[in-house]
Amino acid sequence: MGIKDILKEELQNSLRMEHDYAREIARLPRGSLVRKRIKGRLFYYLVLRQGPKVKTLYKGRLSRIQIRQYKAGSKRRRRLKEQLSMVKKQIRYLRSVLRGRYQV
Repeated sequence: MGIKDILKEELQNSLRMEHDYAREIARLPRGSLVRKRIKGRLFYYLVLRQGPKVKTLYKGRLSRIQIRQYKAGSKRRRRLKEQLSMVKKQIRYLRSVLRGRYQV
């Protein structure tokens, strides 16, 4: 097995990882949870971007468990986006190596 075969296999693995990360990100909730105090009571809103506009969706009064779930989902989404970005860079690099732009 030559180096090019190994690089092709790594490219296939990276493409699979890219697909898996994108699918997982799509499953997670979008936006950020914002807390507002109105007349001494706490209310929560979900702020997210839909195209060029920023939308604010009323969520009402949430339990601590619901708040924790939103924050955990947001944190996981951020980590997955970072990993997806790294995998995309790796895919670009592997494709350029396989085309012969860089010496192996």
